[in-house]
Amino acid sequence: MKNKIKTGAPLQDRIFDVFVYVVILLITVCTLYPFLNVLAISLNESTDSVKGGITIFPRRFTFENFSLIFSFDGLLTGLKISVLRTVVGTILGLISASMLAYTLSRIDFKGRKFVSVFLALTMYVSGGLIPVYILMRDLNLIGTFAVYVLPGLVSAFNVFVIRSFIDGLPYEMQESAKIDGANDFTIYWRVILPLTKPALATIGLFLAVGQWNSWFDTYLYNGSKEHLTTLQFELMKVLQSTQIGSGGNPNGRDINQVMNRISPESVKMAITIIVTVPILLVYPFLQRYFVIGMTLGAVKS
Repeated sequence: MKNKIKTGAPLQDRIFDVFVYVVILLITVCTLYPFLNVLAISLNESTDSVKGGITIFPRRFTFENFSLIFSFDGLLTGLKISVLRTVVGTILGLISASMLAYTLSRIDFKGRKFVSVFLALTMYVSGGLIPVYILMRDLNLIGTFAVYVLPGLVSAFNVFVIRSFIDGLPYEMQESAKIDGANDFTIYWRVILPLTKPALATIGLFLAVGQWNSWFDTYLYNGSKEHLTTLQFELMKVLQSTQIGSGGNPNGRDINQVMNRISPESVKMAITIIVTVPILLVYPFLQRYFVIGMTLGAVKS
């Protein structure tokens, strides 16, 4: 006599599933609401936004906040420099951090403890703003594009994260590559890097966000260099102009006339959207690398 197969989940399981879906929905709403609220305010008329009550939909739709921002000089040049420094800084930062992490992960590297301690100290001790500025001046980096990339080329935090990931990889793969005649650089480039894509994607996102959002280094080192300005620095100047009610734009309109319809709060929200959207567009391409266990089953002991 054949046993009957029970179909359908028990009531307790269905109640638990509903509870999980409700919790996930609430978390999603709490996560998306601030961004949608900022977007709604940036697309709403400023005179209407000051009344409050904007949720996730603009009451009086307009692009005037964005048109004001893009009417200022220097934004196109700043966009080019910001994109360039983000790409160059991220690539060079990943290469330098991963190479140092691979070196520190090697058991046969005798100076690994000393270098590790030295790197760890840099996470707690800083030279300060004035010594760093003097160092940049003595290295002739002020007024150059290299000042955006070289000072942050190696980060101790990034090195330790990548090293921890490499330490979790089976060491037998490196030994097998050595038996096949691969040198250290070949092992790093052909074996280690492909297997550390999740860690590299995570660190790459950190580096890209840091480079994209940075403006203070432009203010310190290249504030008077119009050809080296960044988008965030120009947007900061736009925000300051709207707050103090002075300045101008290439179309010849005085800010005081525009401020009758534009509030600093609306401009701030529009600036937030401008600097956030590029990162949101890049994230989906990196998300698929946030996976653990890519080497599962690669080596059988």
